[in-house]
Amino acid sequence: MGEQKRPLQPGDPVPAFTLPAANREGSVSLDDLRGRPFLIGFFRGLHCPFCRRQVVQLASVQPALQAAGVETIAVVNTPVERARMYFRHRPTSATLLSDPDCTTHRAFGVPRIEFQTEGSSERPEWPYHASMPEFMAARVNPTGELDEPLQPIETNRVLNAKQGFEMEPADHEILATHFAQLAGHFLVDAQGNVAWAQIEAADGPNSIGTFPTAAELIAAANGLRH
Repeated sequence: MGEQKRPLQPGDPVPAFTLPAANREGSVSLDDLRGRPFLIGFFRGLHCPFCRRQVVQLASVQPALQAAGVETIAVVNTPVERARMYFRHRPTSATLLSDPDCTTHRAFGVPRIEFQTEGSSERPEWPYHASMPEFMAARVNPTGELDEPLQPIETNRVLNAKQGFEMEPADHEILATHFAQLAGHFLVDAQGNVAWAQIEAADGPNSIGTFPTAAELIAAANGLRH
């Protein structure tokens, strides 16, 4: 298992990035954003129903963030052509960027789960040296829409069917390659430093799919004024 960069913390400068946009022309870079605050969320691919829903929430909270002077950006772990096709039919007002290789996820230190080999004597440290039995025993229902909490992988199948989401070959490929990627949100100030951060499931697999609420995002943005 390779060593992962730990998540950026308040006060840390954010790394440079340039990613293609999925709902506008061209690309967006850190240089394009310098001088003004922005909220950037890093998500799994479109196969993740919780991530799709959070992109919708970011768009719904965008007017309040704009009022606080904060731009809203979502980075999805999906090839840009697939993301453009999906969001052409489900447009979002948030700036949507594509990162099928999770390059920026890693640069910001958003963790991916790395499982210990069977019989390993290494001490588990979620999510960097995770126990497969612990993960398989996890049960989640963060939005309360399931009849009962399910294993995190099973939630994808059940909620995608419930929402009528049809997996494309690109989605299957991303799921196979990056299923263990977690999500994260970072509020970046006008100087390009992290002002606030939230990492999905920081306390263990039972909180997979739990993301910041609209109220938490607005409170973080309003905190930049103080």
